[in-house]
Amino acid sequence: MSLTDTVTRTADTSYQLLPALAERWSPRAFDTEAVIDEAKLTAALEAARWSPSANNSQPWRFIVARRGSEAFDAIVANLMGFNQAWAGAAGALVVALAEVVDAEGAERRWATYDVGQAVAHFSVQAHHDGLHTHQMGGFDPAGIRAAFDIEERFVPVSVTAVGMLGDVDALPEPLRERELAPRTRNALDEVVLVNS
Repeated sequence: MSLTDTVTRTADTSYQLLPALAERWSPRAFDTEAVIDEAKLTAALEAARWSPSANNSQPWRFIVARRGSEAFDAIVANLMGFNQAWAGAAGALVVALAEVVDAEGAERRWATYDVGQAVAHFSVQAHHDGLHTHQMGGFDPAGIRAAFDIEERFVPVSVTAVGMLGDVDALPEPLRERELAPRTRNALDEVVLVNS
């Protein structure tokens, strides 16, 4: 069963948001037959490239691996827990890296924050263009570092699965239930500590 046929995933927001923000969510059911649309993937990377960063340092780097490649298999091998059960169905996996020390050895204190912004821009653009993303922290950073011979000044921050929605019934039971569960968030007055 395709989620697009059965459940609306649009957030029940307190205020009107841009559709790409209200409709964006993180599926686990990806279409194993769909080939990633290269123009849409490149547009998402371009959105990441144009995200803001401290002092315009642009500390993000990406490893982009399409399903069927050795790079893709290396990323899947370094996913943890349930992530290995579903992420291999995505059309591509994208590792986001933060350059926490620049080429001259100076610390980039805000690099991880900036990479988070870049991945957020990536995700929103991908969703706007009809792709779906699911960001993961459940992976082995040391394994990713070794698999791609990453310099010490770069830190693997996240892995994002990208692709088209697939069949929910293909997921193992605990994940199927989570896929169909209502979307929730803490109330706005719980997350805004001061609003004077």
